[in-house]
Amino acid sequence: MHLNLNDSDLKKYVYRTISFDRLLELFQTHENTLVKPSLWEDTFENFVLKSKLQTQSGETVEYNVHDRLYGQCWTLEESSDAMWRIYSQDKKGIRIRATIGSLFDSLNEASIETSRCVFSIGKVEYLKETSLISRAKNTFESDGGVRFGSLFKSLLIKRRAFKHENEVRLMFLDWAETAGLEKIYKYRIDPHKLISQMMIDPRVSYTDFKKIESTIRDKTGYQGDIKRSLLYRLPEDLTINISEQKT
Repeated sequence: MHLNLNDSDLKKYVYRTISFDRLLELFQTHENTLVKPSLWEDTFENFVLKSKLQTQSGETVEYNVHDRLYGQCWTLEESSDAMWRIYSQDKKGIRIRATIGSLFDSLNEASIETSRCVFSIGKVEYLKETSLISRAKNTFESDGGVRFGSLFKSLLIKRRAFKHENEVRLMFLDWAETAGLEKIYKYRIDPHKLISQMMIDPRVSYTDFKKIESTIRDKTGYQGDIKRSLLYRLPEDLTINISEQKT
């Protein structure tokens, strides 16, 4: 299920900055990890399903479905100072790249034999707080029921203060009896197939970049592109011609 996305969007790249240790773990275990939205920092995350619902009949309903939901956040921003500073504060973060389609397919392939589960990928919308409350009402039917599409869409709305994140989210819902006991959900992937590029923090020196690149290749066997972000590179020609002043 794709939400807020066109078929052509599935070919677009998305990015995620993770720690060096997490990168090595990804290649060692061949597992991708989704977490409960309750672990996300924004207190408004998943607020819809944590709220009490009053139906037209006056009945008050409390859902625990949010305990069965897991998600993972990626960004469409290819070059963002804010994302590096937020997710690579020690300048040791590694930005990995995948397509929206390959990310969704990785979960789809891993879930073929998993019963009682549904999953989706979608683009986040950024709204005013008043609009968030209004949109929340559309998640539920008048009798308190909820559709899967509406359920996942409730995880695809955030406040405008976070618009710089430009997120795409991979989401998984497990209806099994034992679901929700763990704070994370892991599924098998081939990281060599999923990750099409790695990017090193733009604030490291070229010498350090080459050392990091060598270490990654030695420890993971990754053969794809590993680059150093040139976000802060100065233009090669800084000569400014002021001889022709405007009058």
